[in-house]
Amino acid sequence: MAETTTPDPPAEPPVAAGPEDPAPKPRALWHHRDFRHLWAGDALGQLGAQFTGLALPVLAVGALQATEWQMGVLSAANMAAFLLIGLPAGAWVDRMRKRSVLITADLFRAAILAGVVVAALTGTASMPLLYVAGLLLGSATVFFDVAHQSYVPALVGMDHVVEGNAKLQATASVAQVAGPAAAGVLLRFVTSGALIGFNALTYVFSALFVSRIAHREALPPREERRPLVVEIREGLSFVLREPLLRRMVACTALGNLAWGILSALQALYILRDLDLGEAALGTIFSAASVGALLGALLGRRAAEWIGEARLVPVSAVAMGIPIALVPLASVLPIPPTVTLIVGLGLSYTMMVVYNIATVSFRQRLCPPRLLGRMNASVRFIVWGTMPFGGLLGGWLGSSFGVVPALWFAVIGSLLAALPVVISPLWTMTTLPTATDDDRTSSTGVS
Repeated sequence: MAETTTPDPPAEPPVAAGPEDPAPKPRALWHHRDFRHLWAGDALGQLGAQFTGLALPVLAVGALQATEWQMGVLSAANMAAFLLIGLPAGAWVDRMRKRSVLITADLFRAAILAGVVVAALTGTASMPLLYVAGLLLGSATVFFDVAHQSYVPALVGMDHVVEGNAKLQATASVAQVAGPAAAGVLLRFVTSGALIGFNALTYVFSALFVSRIAHREALPPREERRPLVVEIREGLSFVLREPLLRRMVACTALGNLAWGILSALQALYILRDLDLGEAALGTIFSAASVGALLGALLGRRAAEWIGEARLVPVSAVAMGIPIALVPLASVLPIPPTVTLIVGLGLSYTMMVVYNIATVSFRQRLCPPRLLGRMNASVRFIVWGTMPFGGLLGGWLGSSFGVVPALWFAVIGSLLAALPVVISPLWTMTTLPTATDDDRTSSTGVS
């Protein structure tokens, strides 16, 4: 259920584009120069991250012989930054230019990955080193994601955030399809360290593309800045006082807790319990990610067919059911590779549909000056549960076995949908916006 993943608004309403780059007409973001640069940089970063996403578990399980608990700790380390700096990051980003934050975060991530590559190639890699690298990478990703989500409305205008988010999500989905498959094939010929090095290069090129964005957002005057704690509280208060947003955040947070269990153990499950090998691991992740691409393509149409409000509970329920095929892959009389691809693929489809609907709602609902803090507050809550999910997955796997732990993830994912299932969203067709205060306050259930 994790968002795409994953921003620094001005004090005054954002300007969609400069004089030489006028605001795009509907469906015309292909011709928006600044958005194309942001899009290209994001595509490179997403593709490289897929290589590392496959290479790190292979390095841990294969070369370092990681246990269930160690894989849980590694998963938790990758996400711990959202708990440690998630809230202040939003307030800090609101004081900075988003473009600069994106460039700095990309270059920092490239440097960390380069260090991991050196350790892997020299034989000095260890699980503690991967824990530290994961924590530092996660910290940079917090700043990147918060800045990135808030930058989209600033670049394209509020009328085009759904189209912009759909295009970015489609690119991420393509990377999820192509990346693991390519990485799985390459692992037959190169080391996991080489794949991580490729990711470092993609972050460098991502920074170069973002540096070519001409748009410059205004910074809030220093005299308007308030103490950091006050600004953090303002962003968190906005999230908690909006009834519909509060329910969506609760659903996503609980879903990510369950997904954290699954994420911590799925590589170990496939490589060791099912004994499928690195190439099969890449094939499974790649083929299943076709479902994410399908979700990105269907997101807008699904909102038109079902209604953007009703789509939230429908997709929340629909993404949890297919996950049951993951633990069933060990017992069904079907090749486990096929079972895993179908189960994960269907879940990814509805996960992306859910993310497009909820992220676009947040961007339309929130005043521009609060976007960074609001996004950081949401990320703090919804991603902050994943480290606990990783640790819980490691403990469950060590105590009861990997397959029983995966069943806990299935049950948790289904229960996570309750906050939006038991809500007014079923009877609504459209979601309220920032200019629709009466509807915002009257439709929610506290």
